[in-house]
Amino acid sequence: MSISAENPTHESVAAGQAGPEPTPEEAAQLEQLYRDFDTENLIPLWTEIGDLMPMVPSPKAVPHVWRWSDLYPLAARAGDLVPVGRGGERRAIALANPGLAGTPYATPTLWAAIQYLGARETAPEHRHSQNAFRFVVEGEGVWTVVNGDPVAMRRGDFLLTPGWNFHGHHNDTDQPMAWIDGLDIPFVNYADAGFFEFGTERVTDEATPHISRSERLWAHPGLRPLSGLEDTTNSPIAAYRWEHTDAALREQLLLEDEGHPATVSQGHAAIRYSNPTTGGDVMPTIRAEFHRLRAGATTEPVREVGSSVWQVFEGTGSVVLNGETRTLEKGDLFVVPSWQEWSLQAETGSQTEFDLFRFSDAPIFERLNFNRTYTEGRTK
Repeated sequence: MSISAENPTHESVAAGQAGPEPTPEEAAQLEQLYRDFDTENLIPLWTEIGDLMPMVPSPKAVPHVWRWSDLYPLAARAGDLVPVGRGGERRAIALANPGLAGTPYATPTLWAAIQYLGARETAPEHRHSQNAFRFVVEGEGVWTVVNGDPVAMRRGDFLLTPGWNFHGHHNDTDQPMAWIDGLDIPFVNYADAGFFEFGTERVTDEATPHISRSERLWAHPGLRPLSGLEDTTNSPIAAYRWEHTDAALREQLLLEDEGHPATVSQGHAAIRYSNPTTGGDVMPTIRAEFHRLRAGATTEPVREVGSSVWQVFEGTGSVVLNGETRTLEKGDLFVVPSWQEWSLQAETGSQTEFDLFRFSDAPIFERLNFNRTYTEGRTK
């Protein structure tokens, strides 16, 4: 069967092959058969196949947009009322997908939240099986300490906290700061693979260096220390700095202007954050990217197996989710569930590019060979 957006349903196929109605005796026997199934905790496939094996993915998660103008004031109110400390651990407010029945999940595999740390506050150290990252849309002054390495958090930075690494955060300023957390909590919980351990009450190193030790060793383009030649599951780089991301995107668009192939499509520059030891994704369950669209640029509508969460970093534009256009501005977040069609458009006439951060569960589906992508007119 070819990959496509639309397919017949199990019900429509069955309707075309319907057999004769059962006799009263057969109907009674069937009713007793189903009661016996229930008694033995059995469920026949033929009554469930439409849900268990849909013709195309049929996610319970729905496309949704969260507005930064709503999120940040709520986080600030929580900052006034809810302390940070041992037990609750973090003042993090999860994005709850309206289609997932009240669970604190953005998608069935991805967790996203706004985390808020007040002036001079410290979030105590802990570690967990779940892989995590931070992305900063505005502000600075917080250091996340990962396995004893203080890492400055600044606007546009993408920061890693791989699974089972001790980590805490401390705000060294008189101003609060908020950022976005992304984790694979739903996937780990579904697989019953989660572990958690408390660390120190504060952080193991309250220094405030401009550059972390991991960056000093690893964050040199194309260069790998001979002291670290073994491949690692997670990227050893603690922070991917905005100045490098911005420069890479800017040069792609400049090369396009000069007539050289460098962009994903006309006016659309994009990068993927990578693990320098393998060339693959930064963590085994999470892929992270950054996209930049010139004013007026659009992307092709696409469907993908697997889900993603996006945040607008700068500029204005819109996303079309299953045919519905939703306007976006700085800080807004939106979710794209599996196999839901999406495309982006930067505002025509804007004085700034449309910049967006994206993270997804793509590594999981690629390793399982469940990944599929459909683009109208291009995919068969």
